Amino acid sequence: MATRRLTIAIACAALLTAPLARAETGTAPQDAFLHPLSPQSANPKAPFNLGRALFLRDWAIAPGPEPGFDGLGPLFSRLSCDGCHTRAGRGAPPAGPDFPMVSMILRLSAPGEGPHGGPRPDPVYGYQLDRNAVPGVPPEGFATVTYREIEGHYADGEPYTLRKPEIHYSHMAFGPLASDAMVSARVAPALVGLGLLEAVPAKNIEALAREEAKGGLVHGRPNYVWDVEARAMRLGRFGWKANEPSLVQQIAAAFNLDLGLTNPLYPTDDCTAVETACRAAADAAPRHPKIGRDFVDAVAAYVAELAPPPQRDANDPEVRRGATLFGSAGCIACHRPRLETADDSELGLRKQAIHPYTDLLLHDMGPGLADGRPDYAASGRDWRTAPLWGIGLIPAVNGQRTLLHDGRARTLAEAILWHGGEAAASKEAFRDMTRDERKALIAFLDSL
Repeated sequence: MATRRLTIAIACAALLTAPLARAETGTAPQDAFLHPLSPQSANPKAPFNLGRALFLRDWAIAPGPEPGFDGLGPLFSRLSCDGCHTRAGRGAPPAGPDFPMVSMILRLSAPGEGPHGGPRPDPVYGYQLDRNAVPGVPPEGFATVTYREIEGHYADGEPYTLRKPEIHYSHMAFGPLASDAMVSARVAPALVGLGLLEAVPAKNIEALAREEAKGGLVHGRPNYVWDVEARAMRLGRFGWKANEPSLVQQIAAAFNLDLGLTNPLYPTDDCTAVETACRAAADAAPRHPKIGRDFVDAVAAYVAELAPPPQRDANDPEVRRGATLFGSAGCIACHRPRLETADDSELGLRKQAIHPYTDLLLHDMGPGLADGRPDYAASGRDWRTAPLWGIGLIPAVNGQRTLLHDGRARTLAEAILWHGGEAAASKEAFRDMTRDERKALIAFLDSL
């Protein structure tokens, strides 16, 4: 686990005296994802608070009014981390074609393997389609979403409707995407509990894969990805396809791709050879990297400390019945209720049992959820098992509940009904339940 001992720059220390109105946490449900694991984080000079200030900060185009807090772009998605992960929660897809992509991005790649076996960037638009750019640089293009309705029914005859997103493009600065371009729509995931997941030893995750390989309907596999600092392949555990090995690298990549802020791990902007204005703007930047490792470490310290909320109403009879049904449907084969961390002095852990409801492994989720975009060992049908802790509080935190990697599911039931591949049997078990049983299982998920 990457060290988070910080050498905070003078500019970063100035954040301690800046107003943090948006950063205040409380006991209201909308603050459920904002609480730190450690009471020591209440110290205003704690890394948690330094990282939180950077997480909330709107970045400026260089040269900005505050040196050290500029450098946005040339291409970017939002002005801040909080712009997508509002209140450390989930993003959402556009409600329809008249709405912009605010907390949703489009990852791009071309056929074939890229560096170290990872995705190969699109030769024209790079790793991500950006609709925002600094003055003098053309935005790459605009994408909208429409939804196709899919009708279905439970075994007892009750109908349901699923929606499948379809992406449409306009104002593409350098022409349409290639016919073989691979596009994956992603919404920002919730950030709670990531430090605890990083503290789960790799050997434990690999042991789960060996256990699942022995038999049964699910066969979770680890993703092994390039660790920029170690210059070696490491177990991936973050991202929708487990394509990042550590929080530090995940955050450094987000700074680079989402905000256009180069840093020591990713020192170049996502400008392709075709994007001459983007390259010229990047070359003219007053400094590279635009932010230092101390800023990356500070945000990593903040995210690592975000505590998952405790389960609510665990002794409610309906919740307990739902937990039993969740197990009998086979959902716990992938959504593992219990993992164990290693000792971690930075997070104050001593071999702690945690309850994230994930195995952190890749699973084939079938053609319905496939994005067709491989990412290291993850195929176009593979997704990492999403943690479920906090899932019942997303409506309170973010005012909406859209689920799955692209937010297509509007309810917990819809999310289950999209499961296929290795999870098809569990999905069918849910479809075969009575209405009261389905209600109980959803009540259990809502309690997490």
